Amino acid sequence: MRTKTIRPVSDLQDNLDEISYAVHETAKPVYLTKNGYADMVIMSASAFEGIQLESEMRSQQAQEAEIEARFKYDIEFQREIAEKLIEAEIAAKDPNTRYYTPEEAFQMMEEAIRKCTG
Repeated sequence: MRTKTIRPVSDLQDNLDEISYAVHETAKPVYLTKNGYADMVIMSASAFEGIQLESEMRSQQAQEAEIEARFKYDIEFQREIAEKLIEAEIAAKDPNTRYYTPEEAFQMMEEAIRKCTG
């Protein structure tokens, strides 16, 4: 468990050098309170920039993962369509194949689209 350094905001004026040294030496923030309640957090610029960089990297990774998932879904969807077209071609050559009315085919397509789009 990480312990927090908590100090009253009045220490900022009275002990600025000490607080500055602490945030640079430990790379941990110092929490300042005002009237007993959390008011501010002070940290070194390098620690803050590190947090920003990490946040940006995680955001970038999340965007890349989303793009990859969409691309994978698109490829799987295209593969499924190709398989169904091949099945339809084979079935069309079979004399025992049942043919559907346009209305039946349309209804089946609507159901398939609903399944794909949730």
